[in-house]
Amino acid sequence: MNINDLLATSLSFVIFLSCLSRPTDVCAQETSPNIVVFLVDDMGVMDTSVPFLTDDTGKPKRYPLNDFYRTPNMQRLADQGVRFNQFYAMSVCSPTRISIMTGQNAARHHATNWINPQKNNAGKHAPPTWNWQGLSSTDVTLPGLLQKAGYHTIHIGKGHFGPNDSEGAEPLNLGFDVNVAGTAYGAPGSYYGSDDYGLKTKRAHYAVPHLDAYHGTDTFLTEALTLEAKKRVAESVQQKKPFYLYMSHYAVHGPHQSDPRFAAHYKNSDKPKKAQAFATLVEGMDKSLGDLLDHLDALGVSENTLIFFLGDNGSDAPLGHQHSVASAAPLRGKKGAHYEGGMRVPFIAAWAKANADNANQQQLPIPAGKLQTQIAAVQDLYPTITTMAGATSPPEHVVDGIDLSKLLTAAPDKSRAEQFLMHYPHSPHRSDHFTVYRDGDWKVIYHYLPSKTSAGKHYQLYNLADDPFESKNLASKKPVVLREMVAKLKQSLESHDAQYPVSPKDGKTPLLPVVP
Repeated sequence: MNINDLLATSLSFVIFLSCLSRPTDVCAQETSPNIVVFLVDDMGVMDTSVPFLTDDTGKPKRYPLNDFYRTPNMQRLADQGVRFNQFYAMSVCSPTRISIMTGQNAARHHATNWINPQKNNAGKHAPPTWNWQGLSSTDVTLPGLLQKAGYHTIHIGKGHFGPNDSEGAEPLNLGFDVNVAGTAYGAPGSYYGSDDYGLKTKRAHYAVPHLDAYHGTDTFLTEALTLEAKKRVAESVQQKKPFYLYMSHYAVHGPHQSDPRFAAHYKNSDKPKKAQAFATLVEGMDKSLGDLLDHLDALGVSENTLIFFLGDNGSDAPLGHQHSVASAAPLRGKKGAHYEGGMRVPFIAAWAKANADNANQQQLPIPAGKLQTQIAAVQDLYPTITTMAGATSPPEHVVDGIDLSKLLTAAPDKSRAEQFLMHYPHSPHRSDHFTVYRDGDWKVIYHYLPSKTSAGKHYQLYNLADDPFESKNLASKKPVVLREMVAKLKQSLESHDAQYPVSPKDGKTPLLPVVP
C-alpha cells in the first residue's frame, strides 16, 4: 500500500468513527468532502486585488496592479484559507489543464502546447509526435477516479482537452457525469448572451455550447456558467452524493469584451480600454466565486466543501509587450513567456466554511488567512484531491505531482523538492523552443534555437531570491552555477521522458540541451 492509499484509508476510518453517533443523512454528506476546482483562464498572480507577492520580511506586499483590480471574493476566500505565492502553471492553457487532469507535468504527457481545435499547431521544428490529440477515454483522469469513488463529477465551462472530433473534445468521455459548455476550443465566440455567445458573430465556430436557455438575453457568459454550476451542485446535494465541480471559466481569456455590470468601476482609469475590459472580466469571475460560496452555504454543504482557486497560466492582461514588466508588474513577462509573469498564478485553498467539528476539516485543517511560500504546481492537485476523496490512482499511472496536504496547513514541508519544470518545445508563440527549470532560488532558461525572444542566447540564469523580477541575467557571471542548473534541467527532462525540438537542418534530429 502506498502513502496515498494509507492516508485515504486513515481518513475513511476517522470519518466512519465520527459518523457512528450522527444521523445517517448528515453522514452521507460528510463521508467524502465535496471538492471544487475553480479555474480561471489567463489569470496571472497579479490580476487581483489580493496581494500574493511579499516584501523582504515575508509579508504580503501590494503593488499598483493590486489597486487596479477588484476581487473581494478572492480576498474572502484567502481570509479563510491559505494562499500560495510561488504556485506555478504551464505557460499556456491546454498543458496546464491536462496536468490537472492527470497529475503529470506537461513534459511527460507531451501535450506541450495549447491545442488548436482545427489543425496541428506544433509550429516549426517542434517534436513531430507531440500530443496534439490531448486526452482520450482510455486515459487515467482525476474526474474518472472520483467518479469511481462515488462522486458526481461536474464540468462547467472551458474544456480544451483535445481538438475537434477527438474524444478529448467531449468532457463526458473523460470522467465527467455532466458537461456544460465544455468543448474543443479555448476561447468563447462572445461573452454576450445577445450574441448567443458567438453564434450571431463572425466567431460562430467558437460559439459556447449548451447555453441556449440564455440566448438573446443580457446574461453575460460568466453569469450563465455560474447559474448552471449552482443548478448542478444543487442536484448533487439533493441526490446526497459528494460532488466534484470543475468550475472552468472562459474568463478572463480574449476576446476582452467588457462586462457591463462592472464597466463603471474602471472608466476613469488611466489604463487602455482593452485593459479596462479585462478588469471587468476579472471582477465578473470574482462575483461568480462569491455567488458559488453563498450557494454552498445556502445548501448547507459549505463546511464539507474544499475549494481550490487558481489560474491556468500567467497573465494575458493587455498592458504591454510579453517580455516587459507591465502585464504582471512587477513580475516580468506574460502568458506564453519564459519569465515568472508567464507561469506564476494565484492559488488559494480553503474550506468554504470553517467548522472544527467537521471530520474532513479535522483531517485537513486549513488555517485562516495564511500565506504559503513553498513552491508548488498544478500537477499537485491530482494527488491532493485523490487522497482527500479516498480515490485510488492505478500504480501504472505515473504521477509527477506531490500531495499538498501538509502545505495546506501553512506548515513547511521539508520533504518536498523546491523545483519546477516548464517545457515548451514549440513555436511560434511569445517565446520559442524553451525549457525552464527552477531549483530553490535559482532559475535557468534554456533556448534550443536562440531567437529575438532570447536575445540570441541559449542561456538565461536568475537568482529569484536576489532578483525576483529577473532583471539580471547571471549566465556569464556564474558559469559553475549555470553548468549545474543546465545539467539538472537536462536530467529532469530525461526523467520525464520529454520530447525535444528537432534540428532545422534535417527536421529529425532531436535538439538536446547542451551543458555549457
